[in-house]
Amino acid sequence: MPCWIDTHCHLDAPEFAADVQAVRRRAADAGVAVCVIPAVEPSAFDACRTLAHHHGDAYALGIHPMVVERIPDDALTRLEQALACHAADPRLVAVGEIGLDYFVEHLRRPPLTERQQLFFREQLKLARKHRLPVVLHVRHAIDSVLKNLREIPVPGGIAHAFNGSRQQADAFLALGFKLGFGGAVTHRRATRLRALAAELPPEAIVMETDAPDIPPRWLYATAEQRARGQPRARNEPGELPDIGAEIAALRDLLPRQWAALSSANAIAALPRLAALVERGD
Repeated sequence: MPCWIDTHCHLDAPEFAADVQAVRRRAADAGVAVCVIPAVEPSAFDACRTLAHHHGDAYALGIHPMVVERIPDDALTRLEQALACHAADPRLVAVGEIGLDYFVEHLRRPPLTERQQLFFREQLKLARKHRLPVVLHVRHAIDSVLKNLREIPVPGGIAHAFNGSRQQADAFLALGFKLGFGGAVTHRRATRLRALAAELPPEAIVMETDAPDIPPRWLYATAEQRARGQPRARNEPGELPDIGAEIAALRDLLPRQWAALSSANAIAALPRLAALVERGD
């Protein structure tokens, strides 16, 4: 069976509280060897770490740009303490999920733009200090994220849920980053994203689900369907092989070939994953 790595999966989300063990078991049965569980704020650090250890997965510690409006300034201190405390933990593979979000209207207005920038830059410094790659949130903020990365270099990482241009993709690749592709690429209307999935160099892409979010097209409920009472679909890490098969087809590869390539890319982006995949625990 092909070995897949889900480089972005929020198993600590409330949507999984009732059945996370079954969700992870289904993913394992589908061939997902490792999930990377990125924390989004200090209150989630322990849960992400515990889940990773329980299920044989990996985790990242960070402060998401969408929470900076409601968390205190000492969140950065708590992150630094956690990174130091768990520095020897082989399952801690990155600082993340960190970055910028200019999609949500009020987040792209002062003073929250400045606060996002402050938290992002300080977390880049922490990643550099602890010699860890980063897992980046880049929604509608790619150029600004790239500017900060050029000013505060870090040991690579992943641009999660990439949906930019080829020029922006090449800019991330030049800085040593991989690009996260998931359920969005399965939607036929996502023509630019599908073209990128087909044409980018084979070493550019890593696979992710962002579960429980960004469902693939076969789970997606349209606004009209939701208005009629159909619930919003819950994405799961077990969907990763089918998402990967879509990209494999776009690249004229067999799914097992793409599983091997994308997993190697994930290990290149997050080097501590190598030991976890080898151990298989």
